[in-house]
Formats: sequence, structure tokens, C-alpha cells
Amino acid sequence: MDTLRRARGGTSVIFAVHGAVTGTFAARVPWIADHVGTGAGGLGVALLMPGVGALLAMPLSGRLAHRYDLRSLTRVLILFWCAALVLPSLPTSLVVLCLVLIAYGATAGIADVAMNAQAVIIEERYGRSVMSSFHGFWSVGGLAGSAVAALAARAGLDARIHFLVTAAALAVVALAASARLLPHRPEPEIDAPPAFALPSRAVLPIGLVALCAVFAEGAGLDWSAVYVRDVVGDAASTAALTVSVFSVSMALARFAGDRVIHRLGPVATVRLAGAAASAGALIVVLGERTVPVILGFGLMGAGIAVVVPLVFATAGRIGEHPGRSLAGVAGIAYGSGLVAPGIIGGIAHLTSLTVSFVMVTALTVAMGLAARVLRPAPVRAVPQE
Repeated sequence: MDTLRRARGGTSVIFAVHGAVTGTFAARVPWIADHVGTGAGGLGVALLMPGVGALLAMPLSGRLAHRYDLRSLTRVLILFWCAALVLPSLPTSLVVLCLVLIAYGATAGIADVAMNAQAVIIEERYGRSVMSSFHGFWSVGGLAGSAVAALAARAGLDARIHFLVTAAALAVVALAASARLLPHRPEPEIDAPPAFALPSRAVLPIGLVALCAVFAEGAGLDWSAVYVRDVVGDAASTAALTVSVFSVSMALARFAGDRVIHRLGPVATVRLAGAAASAGALIVVLGERTVPVILGFGLMGAGIAVVVPLVFATAGRIGEHPGRSLAGVAGIAYGSGLVAPGIIGGIAHLTSLTVSFVMVTALTVAMGLAARVLRPAPVRAVPQE
């Protein structure tokens, strides 16, 4: 049991490191845009590239997970992910930035699949839900990375130096944490999955639940501040606070999520989460004052927070190749995150931002109604020596 607890702690740190890289990059995007010399249009194109890279790389993850020991694979990929943080700070042209962001996103995607596969193994050995807490550590890492980046930006620190120092520090942390991970290789009699495989029919319904959750998450993170500023008409500082409320509520809900899942089960939890997220989104749509709208975004964040961890946990128990199933779900989720900002913006341009969040409300309702696809096979606890 001590080995399992150590593995859980090490995996939690790996998730936090992954989130910290993401948060660090996101907070320095304005510096990168200025360094490249591009406006909003060019930046919008560039920010699509990490999702494209992830979508291209993720179908390869199942083959990698089958071929290599998962502990070693996770260690190598999280170190590559830390190193990839340096890449976006280097280009001075939009074309080169787009190319390096494809590589950046590809590294993010395959590292994401590997660490979630490690989390699935740990959850199986615990015999109860622990996946939500891992994703909670990812959220904490993202918040910490963005906070440090905000301080670096305020101090006028060159992002090339900031990213290099941060990448080195996070790599050291990840290397130490990876020593605690569990070794794992698939059974030798199981054939290797295809080198490039799309989501299977069994995974697709689960992936669609992930699509709804990640789309709503992307809408909240990317558009909540704009909504408070443009629709409610409050100050930019208050609008920025909305993003923090949304993010913190997601992190807190993820840390509480495992207890809720243990008590209610995955299906009832997602139904409750869908109801909470839908109520929050509806408050946003109907609200006319700042405080209710911000609280609505917070409730929406808390509602969708536990869904993605549950989706990964369920996918990791499907079929002979959990890595392939995880990659399929992750690909759908990343794809949803990729298109969400553009779809929200397109609908807002044609109608209004309020109408965009009516669609978000419909997706959170669908997420709750589809909860039964997450009904798991019994989880078997593995005795520890």
C-alpha cells in the first residue's frame, strides 16, 4: 500500500506539472503575439495549432503505451512536454510560430494520454475513484503556472528566459516524481493496436460526453470575462475575476469529486454534475447583474469539473488496449476544446453572446442526460504485497 500511495503522489505531481506548463504558456500569449508581431487574426490561427498537433499525435498514443513500459513512457513524455514550453517563445514569424505550436500540442497530447493511463492503473488498484483528484492537481498546476507567469509579465521579464527557467524547474520536479510511478506493460498475448487508430465504436459515446464537458469548459475559460464585460457591462477587472472564479470552482470540485463519485457512483454523479452545470449556464443566460452571472459561471465550472476525469477513468477500462481508448476519448475532448472558442465567437457574431451560452446550456443538459454511458464494469482491487 505504501508503494501505491507513493505512486498516487507521484502521479498527482505529474498532473500538476502538465497543468503548470499549460498555464504558463497561456498567461504569456500576449508577449508571444507582440514578439511575433501579429494581431488578433494571426494569433487566433496560431492558437488553433496546439489542438491540431494534439489531434494528430493522440492516435499514436495507444501504440506507444503498448510498446513501452508506462512508467518510462510517462517520464520521457512529461520531460518532453516541459522542454516544449520553450518553443513558443522563440519564433519571430507567424508561420514558424504555427509550426512550433503544432509540435507543442502534439507533445501535450501524448503526455496527457500517458499520465491518464498511469492514473487509470492506480485507480484500478485502489478499487475506488481517485481520478478526479488527479485532474484537481492539474487545475492547481495551471493556476500556479499562470500566477507565476502573471508576476513575470508584470516584472517585464522576457518570456524566453521565463520559459527556460520554468521548463528546467518543472523538469526536475517531474523527473523526481516519475520515480514513484508504477511500472506497467500490457499482457504479452495481447496484440498491439494499430499505429494510427481512430476512436472505436465503444469509446465514441463516452467521447461525446467529454465533448459536451470540454466545450462548456472552453466557453467558460475563454468567454466568461468577455461576457461579463460586454453583456453585463461591468469593468474589465471584474470580468477578469470571473475567469478566476470559474477556474477555482473547477479545482475545488475536482478535489471533492472522488468522494461524491464513491457515494453516488459515476452515472448519478454525472447527472448531478449536468444539472449543476446547466443551472449555472442558465443563470448566466438569464442574469442581468454581475454577481449572479459570476456565481453562475462558478456553478457551471463546478458542474463540469468531475466529468472529464470520469470519462478518462471509464475509457481506460474499455477493451484490450486502454491506451487506445484513452487516446480516442482525449482526441474527441481536444477537438471539442479546439473548436469551442470559434463556434462561440461565430454564433455571437451572427446573433449574440447570450445565444452562444444558450447552446452551452443545451450541451450541459445533454451531458447529464447521456450519463448512463459511463456505467462502469466492476472495478477489481489488486492486492498489494
